[in-house]
Amino acid sequence: MKTREKFRASVISDAQRQRKFLSQRAGLFGFLVYGGTLGLLLVLPMVAGAYLGSWLDAQMAGYSTRWTVSLIILGIVAGIWNVIWYIRGHE
Repeated sequence: MKTREKFRASVISDAQRQRKFLSQRAGLFGFLVYGGTLGLLLVLPMVAGAYLGSWLDAQMAGYSTRWTVSLIILGIVAGIWNVIWYIRGHE
């Protein structure tokens, strides 16, 4: 019985601590981290698309930017989707 009471007290303590944490507003550092994460989620697919597209264009004969432009646009779409997905999951 003693361990059961200890466990119950521990769970209640953890729940109270979690409620207190969730009720507090994020500080400046929290906003900077959140904004940085959103920026990376948006920019990384674009940069990856640019590098992959540039490499693919270099493999083709002649001068072409078809793959680079196409994959940058695809990276923009993927980045926007990432940001929306992240925000909806962390509301």
